[in-house]
Amino acid sequence: MTDASEPVLVVEALRTHFFTKSGVVRAVDGVDLRVEAGQVLGLVGESGSGKSMTGYSIMGLVDAPGRIVAGRVLLKGRDLRALSAEQLRDVRGNRIAMIFQDPMMSLNPVLSIATQMIETMLAHRSVHGNTPKARLREYAAETLARVGIASPRERLAAYPHQLSGGMRQRVAIAIALLNKPDLIICDEPTTALDATIQGQILYEMQKLCRESGTALLWITHDLAVIAGLADTVSVMYAGRIVESGTTEEVLEAPRHPYTQGLIASTPAAAGAGRHPTHRRLAQIPGMPPSLSALPQGCAFRPRCTRATEACLTEPPLVVDASGRGLRCFHPIESRTIQAVIPANDGDVE
Repeated sequence: MTDASEPVLVVEALRTHFFTKSGVVRAVDGVDLRVEAGQVLGLVGESGSGKSMTGYSIMGLVDAPGRIVAGRVLLKGRDLRALSAEQLRDVRGNRIAMIFQDPMMSLNPVLSIATQMIETMLAHRSVHGNTPKARLREYAAETLARVGIASPRERLAAYPHQLSGGMRQRVAIAIALLNKPDLIICDEPTTALDATIQGQILYEMQKLCRESGTALLWITHDLAVIAGLADTVSVMYAGRIVESGTTEEVLEAPRHPYTQGLIASTPAAAGAGRHPTHRRLAQIPGMPPSLSALPQGCAFRPRCTRATEACLTEPPLVVDASGRGLRCFHPIESRTIQAVIPANDGDVE
C-alpha cells in the first residue's frame, strides 16, 4: 500500500546517454529529483543542459541511439523503469502527463479537438468511469475555458491547423489536465504565449497543484516564471544538477557561480533597484561544453571566475541538513544577487 506521505516523484542517479559515431553524449548524467504532492519543482538551465531530456527520460520517451543506462524513476513508489511497455502506456496520460514546447508533438492534425480530448478520457476509464460522451464533451469544454480559450464549445469542433500556435498550446495543456494526473511534466509550455495568457495558465496550474495534490515539474530557462511559480528549484548544467533548494533561497542567495550567472543575466536583475540604470545584461563567459567532450573535473570550470586547480576534480553533490544541494568546491557565501521578481510597487526586494 502506498504511503500518503510518499513523494509523488523520486528520481535517483538517472543517466541517459546517446551512443553516436562521434562518442557518448551524456545528456543526463546522475540526476536526482524529488517532488512532493501539490508541489512545483522548477528545473532550470541553459539550452543543451539536459533539462528536456530529463523530462523525456522520466516519461520513458528516449529513442535510439539514446537509452537510460542507470537510475530509478519512482512514481509514488512505483519504479517506472521496471514496467513493461504496455504498463507504461497505461501510466502515461493517466497518472503522468507531459506538455511539450511544440504543441504539434501532442496533437493529431487529422482529428478534431473534441475527438482528441474525449478519446484521451475514454482511454483511461479508471478516472472517468462510464461517464456519457455528452458529459465528457462538456468537461472538455470546461477544461478549455480554464486555460483561457474563448468560445470553448465552438473550438471543440476545430482541427489543430485552424488554431493559432498559442491556442494549440493551450489545447495541449488542457488535454494534460483532463485525467488529473499525479504528475505533470511541463517542457516550457508557455514560451509561445502572451504574458496575459501565460499568467492565467500559471495560475491555473498552481491552483490544480494545491487543490488536487498534482505534482508539477516545470522545465524552463525563464527564472522569472520559476520565481513566481515553483516551490523548489534545481539548476542543471551539462547533464547534472549543480544546485537545488527552495526557490527563495536559491534565487535570492545563490551559492553556485553558474546559478549566480543565470540570475545576473535576467532582465529583472539588470534593472534591479529603486532607480534602474538600464545597464547591459551580464553574460556568463564562454559557451556550454559539448556533452560528448566534457572538460576535466567540474564541467563549469572553463567558464568560472572562481575556478582553481581543485576544480580539475569533479565536485560531488553535497546536500546539507536543510535539503540544500550544491556541487561546487568554491561556493558563494554572501548574498550578492538581488531578488529576481520586482515587488508590487515596482521595487525589488
